[in-house]
Amino acid sequence: MKLTRRSLLESGWKLGGGFLALIAGWTSWELLRPLKAGGASGKIKLGSASSYAPGTATYVNAARLWVANADGHLFALSQKCPHLGCRIPFCESSGRFECPCHGSVFDIGGEWISGPSPRGMDQHPLSIEGDILVVDTSQRINGPDPGAAVFLTPATGPSCSGKG
Repeated sequence: MKLTRRSLLESGWKLGGGFLALIAGWTSWELLRPLKAGGASGKIKLGSASSYAPGTATYVNAARLWVANADGHLFALSQKCPHLGCRIPFCESSGRFECPCHGSVFDIGGEWISGPSPRGMDQHPLSIEGDILVVDTSQRINGPDPGAAVFLTPATGPSCSGKG
């Protein structure tokens, strides 16, 4: 077969189009797959239990979780949304966890308020050794079922996402 300019350009377009389709597929896969567990696994010391003030949520990067204090009850809440694994930030203005991906909203205790999440935020067991708070990230406890409203309080201000 004789190589012509037209056949060379046609082959180039096919090759380029195939490459772009491959890159688009790879990018879509990376965006849609759930987050990996990551972070340290096992028991992690979080410092003094008294350093977590009531009504606050503190992110612990080493464990990739939130330590939330709901009226004196401490929780180690997973950063991953139970819906599709997005990272859930704490909204200081509303006093709630608000998932930016699909709009699930959780109270300070990780209980489901609204959105597509099937349950509240997953937790890790906490213990106090002396005055030191210790979390075991090798274990996960499924979040509370929708409707559990033990720690539900009115929002303290406007929602960060405009959805809650």
